[in-house]
Amino acid sequence: MADQATTIPKGWKMTTLEKVLIKRNQGVNTTTEKVEYSRSGIPVIRAQNISFGNIDFSDIVFIDEKTFLRLSANVKPEFGDILYTNIGSQMGLAAKVEKRLDFIIAWNVLRVVTNRALIDSDFLTYFFNNPITKQLIVNRNSSSTMPFVSGGSMDNLDLLLPSLSEQRAIAEVLSSLDDKIELLREQNKTLEATAQAIFKEWFVNFNFPGATGKMIDSELGEIPEGWKVGQIKDLIDILSGFAFQSSTFLDEGKYKLVTIKNVQDRNFVFDKTDKILEIPSRMPDYCRLYSGDILLSLTGNVGRVCLVIGSDFLLNQRVAKLRPKNETDYTFSYLLFLQDSVFNILQSTASGTAQQNLSPIQTKEIDIVIPNRKTLDKFGLVGNPLIKKVNENNSQIQTLSTFRNTILPKLIKGEIRVNGFKD
Repeated sequence: MADQATTIPKGWKMTTLEKVLIKRNQGVNTTTEKVEYSRSGIPVIRAQNISFGNIDFSDIVFIDEKTFLRLSANVKPEFGDILYTNIGSQMGLAAKVEKRLDFIIAWNVLRVVTNRALIDSDFLTYFFNNPITKQLIVNRNSSSTMPFVSGGSMDNLDLLLPSLSEQRAIAEVLSSLDDKIELLREQNKTLEATAQAIFKEWFVNFNFPGATGKMIDSELGEIPEGWKVGQIKDLIDILSGFAFQSSTFLDEGKYKLVTIKNVQDRNFVFDKTDKILEIPSRMPDYCRLYSGDILLSLTGNVGRVCLVIGSDFLLNQRVAKLRPKNETDYTFSYLLFLQDSVFNILQSTASGTAQQNLSPIQTKEIDIVIPNRKTLDKFGLVGNPLIKKVNENNSQIQTLSTFRNTILPKLIKGEIRVNGFKD
């Protein structure tokens, strides 16, 4: 029985997932296989390393070569394979293996090997990342504790299949958008790295314009003459979110509520929110968020910082907004909370046994070194344009992502045809 009523475009055919695959297998179960992670060696890709069409090798764990040789026969992906997250809260994301690199996959990742005579790997990756496909797969969840959809239960998933040439054309249209998105993201990494390097040189190494080399003693160690020890609240307001009533949440509300799940490490998740129709009269004005606003997580993985992308967002409780008292200190405020030293203090300050909680009051009273006004103003002239460009790029990324997500289901179903393949 088909998952949904579908009109088959001319030249396409209806098939099932199992008919275009050679094999599929789950990643290694580290518990049953007694796998121990190490700090170097062969990478292990977990569900958290997979996003829409991308495998992130920057935040991974490793195994030694002996363990790799023991396990690699079943869980080592090859170039062109597709990795799919089919277990846990991150279920429903797919990425094609683009690197000829030795690595294995963890238990919450499914390896999918395609029959390339029948289906293009990029096309199938977009099929998996189609929100409609994701929902159909999630509906097959077979676990009451942790979300789980086995590879076998996906075999009879309906798949509309155009010719290989049209599959490739569809993938090229979508890939062109993803390439632009990735280029902007890489540019942002460079811009932020540049701003961070300057921050470190000026405010950690104390090599700033006008530095005389004269130092004075303080409770935080030696600091430049003319600087002082103060508290975060001397430079930055830490503003708590509003407690919205869940009874007012709507599927199609205008305003989107920013919660902990939206505040990832330097990454604002703008497409997963509860919504409301009207702004509560008691909500503080600062809870209305704008692109570029700085957010700080106060619960769970406390101390995560990111920049808002988009409009019509409202600040929910357990997330704080960082607002510099002086607009010139915008980039300084953002980068200050990205420093390992500050993050470690936030971690040690947080309380709670089942879940960490960070107090805005305690946070704003953390001691920091405060540069003189002249140095802060100079840094603003250098750093603010860099992060402003990051915000501009983020807005473009949101626009491109929204457009891609809009046309993706239509291309996959044949509702929109690529030029040269129209009926």
